Amino acid sequence: MSFGDPNNPYGQQPPQGQPGYPQQAPQGVPPQYGYPQQPPQDVPPQYGYPQQPYGAYPPSGMPGIPGAGLPPLAHWGLRAGAYLLDMLIILGPMYALGFIDLAGSDDPANAEPGPIFLVGVIYTIGMAIFQLYREGTTGQTIGKKALGISLHREADGRTLGFGMAFVRKLAHILDSFACYLGWLWPLWDEKKQTFADKVCSTVVIKVDKG
Repeated sequence: MSFGDPNNPYGQQPPQGQPGYPQQAPQGVPPQYGYPQQPPQDVPPQYGYPQQPYGAYPPSGMPGIPGAGLPPLAHWGLRAGAYLLDMLIILGPMYALGFIDLAGSDDPANAEPGPIFLVGVIYTIGMAIFQLYREGTTGQTIGKKALGISLHREADGRTLGFGMAFVRKLAHILDSFACYLGWLWPLWDEKKQTFADKVCSTVVIKVDKG
């Protein structure tokens, strides 16, 4: 009786390795040799790690992968909107409490900062640190999350970490030189980077909101 006999209750077993049957990567074979990889936890899925069938190579154009490109980049309007929203969140309450402090003074024109304004200052410092922490660990401040953009390393799509996010904030000083030209640079730059982005090798990409 042959394996192809329909009377055979066990039927013919498909040979191992036939198309349509997933294969496990043999031990010692690097993952780039045709076997799919799982993306690191801090790399967004659109940053070059799409779901692929077994045996497929990564798409061309991905940074950190030979022959790859960048995911969709955030345009200047999104970046500017997120920045303004973050500034409103960080500074708005401090100014509001300052005005309340002045309104309660007998002589607003000559009043010294009072305890209510001091609360606003403490809030501003704490919120600025919190926003920087979020940006370094998740790629998103509150403003960036609201507008669906995220900050990542250009080379591999990972988040920067708190320390490098702080360095990038300092590097924004370069953007303010020459009449704030660096802040406008993403309008025509191929990678939509500011001077700080170029120095720190970072990009701002579009992500899903929520």
